[in-house]
Amino acid sequence: MIELTEQELDSDPLDVFTITRKVGEGSYGSVHKAIYNRTGQACAIKKIPIENDLEQNIKEIHTMTTFASDYVVQYYGSYFLEDELWIVMEFCAAGSVSDVMRLCDMCLEEDMIAVICQYVLRGLCYLHEIRKIHRDIKAGNILLNEHGEAKLADFGVTGQLTDAASKRVTVIGTPFWMAPEVIQEDGYGTNADIWSLGITCIEMAEGRPPYYNLHPMRAIFMIPSKPPPKLEAENDFSEGFRKFIARCLTKNPAQRPSAKELLEVSSALMSLFKYPVFESHST
Repeated sequence: MIELTEQELDSDPLDVFTITRKVGEGSYGSVHKAIYNRTGQACAIKKIPIENDLEQNIKEIHTMTTFASDYVVQYYGSYFLEDELWIVMEFCAAGSVSDVMRLCDMCLEEDMIAVICQYVLRGLCYLHEIRKIHRDIKAGNILLNEHGEAKLADFGVTGQLTDAASKRVTVIGTPFWMAPEVIQEDGYGTNADIWSLGITCIEMAEGRPPYYNLHPMRAIFMIPSKPPPKLEAENDFSEGFRKFIARCLTKNPAQRPSAKELLEVSSALMSLFKYPVFESHST
């Protein structure tokens, strides 16, 4: 945990951190590994060009400042430097789950998926308890640290549920992972994240989400109109894994289990996995 002082937050970030290497790049900007000079601790710095939707990035910062959970990436501070916004956050040395899959050129085994799912469910329990919807659960937004612990990341599209309106209506997220009710703009709640987790399970097991070979607009039509997707080679996977995915991909959001409910039944459900690793991880 890095705790920046007020003086450090008001300083030039180049005096506070030493950037060592770039670890990622995309349309949003770039992510770099850095060393916090005062303690030698590693951290990640996301550099975002100011012209890249500054309002959305400020929203991400505001959202992250409220988090206090071991299951979400921690925010340390932010800076404006010339034409960039720098967001300083927890460094997850192994990268994202999708990075691991791509670099190793492999899909994940059920035991690995089960462990990741438990961490994700705990992260979702935390977010949902504070009335937040992540809205973009996928392998690329699940980061792994050097201890193999998974943490939720990328909160730029996280939505707040108010007491007055317990459902969101904005269509935000990545199409292939979107819940049917999100696409249909029927209003949606925290259970939309559970659908996305089910799709992420298929992604981790098969290397890509359902409909990935289609144009995103075609997928947006297919997701609400077709039955819930399944694993392509179902017989290659255990009954427990298939049941877990089926529960996540319940079409009716009112009947879809919550993250808390999935955690409560996870030991019994995951005992049917080839590797019942959920039972070996404490709460």
